[in-house]
Amino acid sequence: MKRRIVAVVLATVLGAVCITGCGNTQETVESTAQVSTEAQATQATETAATESTEDADQAAADEVAALIDAIYVQERTENTDKQCADAKAAWDALTDAQKELVEGENADPDYFGRDTGDASKDDPRNQDEIGENEILVVSFGTSFNDSRVADIKGIEDAIAAANPDWSVRRAFTAQIIINHIQARDDEHIDNMDQALDRAVANGVKNLVVQPTHLMHGAEYDELMEAVEAYKDQFASVKVAEPLLGEVGSDAAVVNDDKKAVAEDLTAEAVKTAGYDSLDAAKEDGVAFVFMGHGTSHTAKVSYSQMQTQMNELGYENVFIGTVEGEPEETACEEVIKAVAEAGYTKVVLRPLMVVAGDHANNDMAGEDEDSWLSQFNASGKFDSVDTQISGLGGIKAIQDLYVAHTAAAMAEKYIRIKIRMKIGIKIRNKIGIKISNESKDINE
Repeated sequence: MKRRIVAVVLATVLGAVCITGCGNTQETVESTAQVSTEAQATQATETAATESTEDADQAAADEVAALIDAIYVQERTENTDKQCADAKAAWDALTDAQKELVEGENADPDYFGRDTGDASKDDPRNQDEIGENEILVVSFGTSFNDSRVADIKGIEDAIAAANPDWSVRRAFTAQIIINHIQARDDEHIDNMDQALDRAVANGVKNLVVQPTHLMHGAEYDELMEAVEAYKDQFASVKVAEPLLGEVGSDAAVVNDDKKAVAEDLTAEAVKTAGYDSLDAAKEDGVAFVFMGHGTSHTAKVSYSQMQTQMNELGYENVFIGTVEGEPEETACEEVIKAVAEAGYTKVVLRPLMVVAGDHANNDMAGEDEDSWLSQFNASGKFDSVDTQISGLGGIKAIQDLYVAHTAAAMAEKYIRIKIRMKIGIKIRNKIGIKISNESKDINE
């Protein structure tokens, strides 16, 4: 634009030269040169000012990115509260243009800018005055507010309603998520140590821990280690089963929990898709693909067991996949191949996860080319691919299953605390507490 302005000015001056005649040529040329020099100087000044503004914008955005990366960690420190507050204050001080420039190792504009629902509808359940009896509901967690309310709070509310004489409190095992929620929404959720410290400080005598984890994987192991460290602080400690119950030795092993989850999830997916039955969907060429997280943990066999369970129920048009592709047959490309070879032309994708958080919204239903939605469409093998972004925790029958697990744990005379250590299974037997092994998958 600046060059065009200079050109117009020069053309105007040269035109004046032609009109006034040769007698004034030298004077006009000198005037023209002066105008050109002034225009170039103006352009240079404006360009420098623009570059200076752009540099300042990027510097401000980079500062916020660094603050976000500093709290995108799994360890809470004495500085965490201040770091969360500083990150939010710095973000709020940015212009809309500057916010779009935020990019770091883990930072992006969505960290603070994405609308995931109303956090005020949630209950962090971090209140004191607990009393002697506490049910601590432990989740991996999610920063997606609507899903946290529907799925995690939904489970907690169901457990609280079923146990009116007990105080229900919450803990998340993912400090990264706790920090995200605190920084963005000023909602404070306890991690495991904070929740257990709170229970001790409140004089809790009888503690029941209900994991909302899907299975006995890595996150469940860490939960059990935390409980083990505090067990002497309570008169009794009991830990309930995660959603899918015991893992079992191989892919053929199923149980009542897996059967119930398979039936409840499938029924909900079929209903949401608008079909009267799974058979009706099958006749219409529809396959349901339930996407879990996947894990390298030995508990990954649970996904294979869920596929076995679907097969045993006669659910021929239901397939189990995982984001991580572990086990291998659950990788996206393998599931696409299996669905296509079975002859189905329509696909419905839905999470096999307790919450419909980042994995469901991005890895499954996102717009990026590596999302499952994009990969299924890009395969060219299907007439339609739809998504249902809903977590297991929002299904009433699943909530009732957690309630049953809590009740079963309360009925046990002794707790079985199960810990799988890296060096093998470490079994202790102290103060009447029996210990064996369980594990959990990170799947939120």
